[in-house]
Amino acid sequence: MHAMIASPYDYRIHYKETGVVWKLSSLFLQHIPFDTKQIVFFCIGTDRSTGDSLGPLTGSHLSESRLFPFPVIGSLENPLHALNLQQHLDTCRETNPNAFIVAIDACLGKGSSIGELLFHSGPIQPGKAVGKDLPPVGDVSIKGIVNIGGFMEHAVLQSTRLHLPYEMSRVIARALQLAYNRQC
Repeated sequence: MHAMIASPYDYRIHYKETGVVWKLSSLFLQHIPFDTKQIVFFCIGTDRSTGDSLGPLTGSHLSESRLFPFPVIGSLENPLHALNLQQHLDTCRETNPNAFIVAIDACLGKGSSIGELLFHSGPIQPGKAVGKDLPPVGDVSIKGIVNIGGFMEHAVLQSTRLHLPYEMSRVIARALQLAYNRQC
């Protein structure tokens, strides 16, 4: 864990809340060191499952922006998923051992929580909902609750409407870009 983070935190906000992009950018400014070039964004998920596409969609939005100078790993074109996650983590640790990793991934939750964005200190445990044992990722993590968890997770992720992760990914990407611009 980085020394920047004084204490653990856990925020949640609905992606349709009024002023969500500004509010999220303020949280990101407090907890992501945009003044350093050592940030790497790990956008986890796959384009083969609509419910698990939040990470790659966010990665595509960020990497298509010429005004966002940070490395982004994971996009619709080159997803960051269970089969290549460890390799990318190892490469990142070798090439940039001081990297501050921001992990972004979809997750499942209660029906009343669908559409909420979660931002907290500490790593994401990717693949947990579908029983995969993958390494924890991130100094901070951004998760989006895309559907209901607790029963037939693979089927739930496959049958999630694309509109929700797409809109949530736009909010996350815009908030991260705004936070960086406000830092400048």
